[in-house]
Amino acid sequence: MSEALILLGIVIAGASGFPGLLFGKWSITGQRITTLLAVLGAALGLGGIAVFWTTGDSQPIALPWSIPGAEFRVAVDGLGAIFLTPIFLISLLGNVYGLDYWKQTRHPQNGRKLRLFYGVLTAAMALVVMARNGILFLVGWEIMALAAFFLVTTEDDEEEVRTAGWIYLVATHLATLCLFALFALMRAVSGSFTLVPLQRELAPGTATAVFILALAGFGLKAGIMPLHVWLPSAHAIAPSHVSAIMSGVIIKMGIYGLVRITSLLPDPPAAWGGVVLGLGAVSGVLGVAFAIGQHDLKRLLAYHSIENIGIIVMGLGLALLGRSLGRADWIILGLGGALLHVWNHAVFKALLFLSAGSVIHAVHTRAIDHLGGLAKAMPWTSLSFLIGAVAICGLPPLNGFVSEFLIYLGLFGTLGDGPGGSVAGAALAAPALALIGGLALACFVKAYGAVFLGTARSESAQNAREVPPSMLASMSVLAACCFLIGLAPLLVVPLLGRGISDWAPNLGDAGPRLAVLAPLAWVTTMGLALIGALLLGGALLWLMLPKVLLVQRPTWGCAYAAPTPRMQYTSSSFAQQLVGLFAWALRPRTQQPRTLPLFPQKASFHSVAPDTVLDDAVLPLFRISAWVISKFRVFQRGSIQMYLLYMFVALIALLLWRR
Repeated sequence: MSEALILLGIVIAGASGFPGLLFGKWSITGQRITTLLAVLGAALGLGGIAVFWTTGDSQPIALPWSIPGAEFRVAVDGLGAIFLTPIFLISLLGNVYGLDYWKQTRHPQNGRKLRLFYGVLTAAMALVVMARNGILFLVGWEIMALAAFFLVTTEDDEEEVRTAGWIYLVATHLATLCLFALFALMRAVSGSFTLVPLQRELAPGTATAVFILALAGFGLKAGIMPLHVWLPSAHAIAPSHVSAIMSGVIIKMGIYGLVRITSLLPDPPAAWGGVVLGLGAVSGVLGVAFAIGQHDLKRLLAYHSIENIGIIVMGLGLALLGRSLGRADWIILGLGGALLHVWNHAVFKALLFLSAGSVIHAVHTRAIDHLGGLAKAMPWTSLSFLIGAVAICGLPPLNGFVSEFLIYLGLFGTLGDGPGGSVAGAALAAPALALIGGLALACFVKAYGAVFLGTARSESAQNAREVPPSMLASMSVLAACCFLIGLAPLLVVPLLGRGISDWAPNLGDAGPRLAVLAPLAWVTTMGLALIGALLLGGALLWLMLPKVLLVQRPTWGCAYAAPTPRMQYTSSSFAQQLVGLFAWALRPRTQQPRTLPLFPQKASFHSVAPDTVLDDAVLPLFRISAWVISKFRVFQRGSIQMYLLYMFVALIALLLWRR
């Protein structure tokens, strides 16, 4: 029943955009029909997941396929259900949000295209998670990659959009090439493309090759540093509800692939866990460091996706170490924290991107230094962004705290005296996680302060108005989810337990053990106490305020007689010290006057923190490769006689080599 409902949801979601093509490009009716079908498909998918969790019943569906080695085999298990949930939830809310954010009457040239591929993307991601055959997995993966490309390039009349789209397309197909090699190698080992646990007598070299290919292919999709080069620009330039599903869900398909493949590999060596844990720590710290240096609101949020992928990967690395060293507590806490953070990040990052989209909808710019003072004009959007910011910083009583707390407990446990001994190197990841949290807090103080507080820095910010109810409704649901998981984490423990047990079947039912290892009941108690204290403090402050007529003055007046918005902190000045601390990695670039005369004239200052991996390594390498390859054009003469000669020479060379 669960598989049938989810497959029906996939079909409806995937086909939801086609009716819109039958209507004119100005038709709001086509948009509403498409949205209704997309919401119905997502609701059916969520219903199928609920049936699975309620009954525990799973009946895999297997149908023959004419492609050699392929089979339409799909199934739902505890691990897959965890990743399917954000796919359908974020898709449902994104479609509702898009009703007013990307209204067909305002975007007649690309609105139908966007909704078509939004539904196709939802269906493809769900198919990837349900697939139990390598070829079917790759089919879903490629459809997902192409649908995301067309969504990223929705506004393809802009050069910046086209550039980001091509970078994404190259990166995603490099990942696909790695996956082709991965599944071919697994086919050679197991004898079929069915995704089943590999035999225990697997040669160490073969197992390592499978692991490296999975780490490269899925790491590119997840955005693990230094494989993240496509992510910041793609997430920044896409429509905001597309950015929400890309950051909240698409990059999690890379995490899903890593989790699924490592569950099929027997006896992972400790080095695997160490490598994954180290990559997670690097991605987390540098991801948030790059975020601090950004002046584009959505690009800032995109780098925070890399940071949170790093946190998830740290949890997975700890779980791999636990499997290697026989530590069940590391597996349960590490993987439990990672899987919960998959949910948490999907929720609060989608909330942040939708809130940023509301700002862009009202002010028509992503530049932080052109915003300011929006809390007065957009109070509900401001509150939504604040909730998402508190959650992403891992602060109680919201959901980000719970998943990071589980990973903290697991990392501190690596210094214990149980089976497997002490792994001090793994424990060093705990300070890295603390550093990530501190830097994230500084970054969102900058972002929230510069965007929503102070005085409007531009005329468009002064004229901003709150967004329509459909957009606020989607943000409200996500904000409620942040509170629900943060205040009642015990509700999700059984669901996490099923996912952990599917990854490590020898643990049995991991749910009760997770509840014992982590004092989640105390998390609920302390969270409620914190909310009560905040409400009480707010009430007392209100009662103590003098009941006198207050005179309104510009925020941050600083006793100046004639303050202006230019006297406020900018995104550059606020982050200057932290950017300087990480200058060895960020390599910031500034343009400023070298000297100022006694009576200076008009001057300008500009700073940027580029993506050093993309701008200083990948793009120069591609330019050099293009120059080298261009030298071989001399052989492309357009003469069939020359091409026959090349074939003859190659054949002679092969015969001589064979002899």
